[in-house]
Amino acid sequence: MTQDVPNSPADTMAPQRLAGILTFLQETERLKDTIRSGSTRKGRPESTAEHSWRLALMVLLFEKELAGIDLLKLVKLCVVHDLGEAISGDVPAPLQQDGDDREARERQDFQTLCSGLPEDLAEDLLDLWDEYAGAATAEARLAKAFDKLETILQHHLMPPQSAEFHAFNLTYGTSRTDAFPLTQQIRRIVDDRTRALVSEAQDSNG
Repeated sequence: MTQDVPNSPADTMAPQRLAGILTFLQETERLKDTIRSGSTRKGRPESTAEHSWRLALMVLLFEKELAGIDLLKLVKLCVVHDLGEAISGDVPAPLQQDGDDREARERQDFQTLCSGLPEDLAEDLLDLWDEYAGAATAEARLAKAFDKLETILQHHLMPPQSAEFHAFNLTYGTSRTDAFPLTQQIRRIVDDRTRALVSEAQDSNG
């Protein structure tokens, strides 16, 4: 009796499927040019792609503290969560408002980005995006918590900012980072540094 043999990683694939994947990959490159409100430590504007990369790295570093969490799912959520911004761009947190339909626009942009993918892959990615947006799973809630922490940590590395800039971070995303003991612990350390930066900025202007 013959048995089905799983595909080898070296097997070829249907040309149309491959073309759709490569086209999608080229379109997502726009995320490298999607600028966020923060910057690198040298003052160069930070891209959303850079934020997503470091967010994924961040959750990998805490793998041993994330018992019971589907780490692969968590990393996937971190990678795809801001992909819609490749089309619509980033809206800085201080400018976001309730009722601005930002999430609906980002979902539509994400669907547009995925439109050329093979149907099964497009559905998989959209499911991930919806899971992150809905925050109904532990993995999605963790992704959102780490997303806030990575953003604030990046703000700590920027060239000197105003006291108001750093003070905003003391309340930014607290509902997300309060969701887990681990992210609460990290947040306490992050907030201590933020408070120090607020004091430094006030002293420099005093």
